[in-house]
Amino acid sequence: MSEIEKQNPISDYAKLLAEVKSRVQSAQYAALKAVNTELVRLYWDIGRVIVERQAGETWGKAIVQQLAGDLQQEFPGVGGFSASNLWRMKAFFETYQGVEKLALLVREIGWSHNIVIMERCSDPLEREFYIRMTRKFGWSKNVLVHQIDNQSYEKSLLGQTNFDQALAPEFRAQAKLAVKDEYTFDFLELGEEHSERELERALIARIEDFLRAMGGMFAFMGSQYRLEVDQKEYFIDLLLFHRRLRCLVALELKIGEFQPEFVGKMQFYLTALDRQVRQDDEKPSIGIILCKEKSRTIVEYALHDARKPIGVATYEITKTLPKELRGQLPQPEEISALLEGIEE
Repeated sequence: MSEIEKQNPISDYAKLLAEVKSRVQSAQYAALKAVNTELVRLYWDIGRVIVERQAGETWGKAIVQQLAGDLQQEFPGVGGFSASNLWRMKAFFETYQGVEKLALLVREIGWSHNIVIMERCSDPLEREFYIRMTRKFGWSKNVLVHQIDNQSYEKSLLGQTNFDQALAPEFRAQAKLAVKDEYTFDFLELGEEHSERELERALIARIEDFLRAMGGMFAFMGSQYRLEVDQKEYFIDLLLFHRRLRCLVALELKIGEFQPEFVGKMQFYLTALDRQVRQDDEKPSIGIILCKEKSRTIVEYALHDARKPIGVATYEITKTLPKELRGQLPQPEEISALLEGIEE
């Protein structure tokens, strides 16, 4: 036993160690963030210089290849100066030079994330969505690619929830963007005909893929999560915890079409969770009713007077958003207002 441990109770030392570790991790994150900001700023400036010089001179494409070779020779061992990356820097500057809001936001995420968003998304609002969500939820590059492939932008904006009336204003935007209109479980080896229990077991068997499909910031709390009310047992299909929203998320799995009575059952579960399970520092529990099909009008009616925060979504095993929903996205000004609500 060390002298420190002899002089201090173990619990006090553990608290000290935890506090110091937390500060070290915070400092490491701040340093990494600062380095990333400077790197993106550097690449922005290189892209700007290339654009300006090519506009003012009669230089062709060969100048980029020459510049790449000279930089690699001048700074041996420093990556990022390949010809292909210089072309990306040029495209990066050209893409965002006239969009002041995004020109500032791009410096808050990694270079590789920026390239994915720039090359895979064409709409400025879509780019803003993925930049903000990457910053907010700390998505890795692979998670970001997965989110884009699964059309998270469209599915998040189309989400049907009652969060506007059931959640505090400062919590609404974050929660609405965390609950999608449709979830893609293309990793499941299930046929079109399956039971709710088979769906649940398949999701648990591929828990990492499942949590990634849900958005990447969920922790698994349990399946058939038991609640007891007045000496009677009730079971929630799946219980998750959203790490950044800091709230419990109850999932009910339905292999058929949405029915209005599902909302009443979910409200009961959320009340029980809030009274029996939720910690004092956690936000109100949220419910997601996951169905194979839904009528958007019936969902709207069913959620209209619901007091607990509930979202109704569908699940698919393919990646294609129905064409008839593409025209139902909110107006650009509504999307901008929603995105502004995403806090760090």
